[in-house]
Amino acid sequence: MTTRYYKELLIAMMRTGILGFGGGPSVIPLIRYEAVTKYQWLDDSEFGEILALANTLPGPIAPKMAAYLGYRLNKTMGAIVGVLAHILPTSLAMIALLGFLFKLQHSPVVAGMISAVRPVVAVMLGQMAYEFASKSVKGLGKLGAFIFGAIAFILLSVVYIHPGIVVALFLLYGAFHFKMKPVSNKDTDARKGASV
Repeated sequence: MTTRYYKELLIAMMRTGILGFGGGPSVIPLIRYEAVTKYQWLDDSEFGEILALANTLPGPIAPKMAAYLGYRLNKTMGAIVGVLAHILPTSLAMIALLGFLFKLQHSPVVAGMISAVRPVVAVMLGQMAYEFASKSVKGLGKLGAFIFGAIAFILLSVVYIHPGIVVALFLLYGAFHFKMKPVSNKDTDARKGASV
């Protein structure tokens, strides 16, 4: 890859990282503009395929798209440059702003801002917990959801096991539970219809 391509990749990914406000869905049109319209690294159909593939992989979508575009231009080094160009400016800005916020932590204005945000975060966490509980009840029934909720509470709050380990244990159980789950008539009919 020539120096020109590195420069284009740096500019494009920095621009998408800085201007993409609101998470992955808001950044995708910016990445598409840079990759398809402005620099023509790929066409619309290939971009759609890569977007679909990136959506199936875990993690934030924008760095995955930046990694693919960089890899397409110059293999591993291009992928590294693409991801760093996308995430580094906002990461440095966050560190600077957190340092600034830390210096002003005793300010009544900053304390008021933080206290105004807390109820919003509490409501969002409550809504997320309710949605998870509803899905648990649908999948496991009321008794199963209660039992697994109690087990999670004990593991996290009494035994103090790391949350990542608890999540991994429940995911492992979920994989086995899904395999052991009896196949309903609806599932059988759907499979027959798909194979016809």
